[in-house]
Amino acid sequence: MKPGRRRALRFLAGGGLLAAAPLSAVAGTSAARVTPPEEARAVVVDVDACDGCGACVAACRTTRSVHTPVPRQPVPRSLWSWGQAGDWSSRRDVVWRLTPYNWLYIQKCSLVWQGRRRAVYLPRRCFHCLNPQCVSLCPTGALRQERSGAVHASPNICLGAGRCPRACPWYFPKMQAGVGPYLHLAPRLLGSGMSFKCDFCRERLRDGGIPACVEACPRKAQHFGPWGEMARLADRLAAERGGEVFGKQENGGTCLFYVSSVPFRHIEAALLSQKGVGPGMPSLRPAGVSMEDENSLTRLLIGAPLFGAGLAALRLWRDRRRERA
Repeated sequence: MKPGRRRALRFLAGGGLLAAAPLSAVAGTSAARVTPPEEARAVVVDVDACDGCGACVAACRTTRSVHTPVPRQPVPRSLWSWGQAGDWSSRRDVVWRLTPYNWLYIQKCSLVWQGRRRAVYLPRRCFHCLNPQCVSLCPTGALRQERSGAVHASPNICLGAGRCPRACPWYFPKMQAGVGPYLHLAPRLLGSGMSFKCDFCRERLRDGGIPACVEACPRKAQHFGPWGEMARLADRLAAERGGEVFGKQENGGTCLFYVSSVPFRHIEAALLSQKGVGPGMPSLRPAGVSMEDENSLTRLLIGAPLFGAGLAALRLWRDRRRERA
């Protein structure tokens, strides 16, 4: 989806008209290939080369530690049970799944392929889709996409509405309660925290650097560069091994490509059988399959403009009170 179309969708959402739009336009179930901007960057993960050492995870946690959320205690309880984000502040050391404090983890499984047993390791983090539904459906505009492809949440706007995890085909964004601007508005009525996920090390990219996870990999299993170059590299590696590429076409294209000599459907089957898929442990299914059903997306589309309207009304009420004070 072009940036102009995304702005148009957000405008429709603000006016309450998006609920009437065709579901295929935003669901990602049959997303058309998106042409990336010239500045877009991408990462190629050589699954065959990754040995699961965890250096990328450690580098990510060290680099992002300045963004570690420190929630207000006790965490305000939302009046809406469905909107209550979890508190991970006492589980900051969890590294075996995605959390608000752990934006990258190693997903692993064991399987038999071509007559021999082998271990498969997948560094998992946000794909940074070229057409991110989380950005299009964020009711406050907190989620943003840079020309590099980096998708990130603005800490000054995010209210923890919880739309982004449900909009994401792989449920990458994770919510942390008790942090963010909602605490200064109406903690029990509005929002419940903030959204956290990989932001593609966007500050490093702005300074001409590369993502910390790529830089830290001792096996050189991760490659970083312009989107077109990385797409060609992924295709070449896959062709040399008779393998596959995941991420280049999914959901219209992403900024993270996995290359593996083992078909991804077999990796997915092994992950499922070995309980490697679940909360905080994303599936490798194609985009769209992860959506529960069309009704869940319909509720999301209807809820986004209502949430936006409620936020606008609350801000107006707050501003008027300040004027009278």
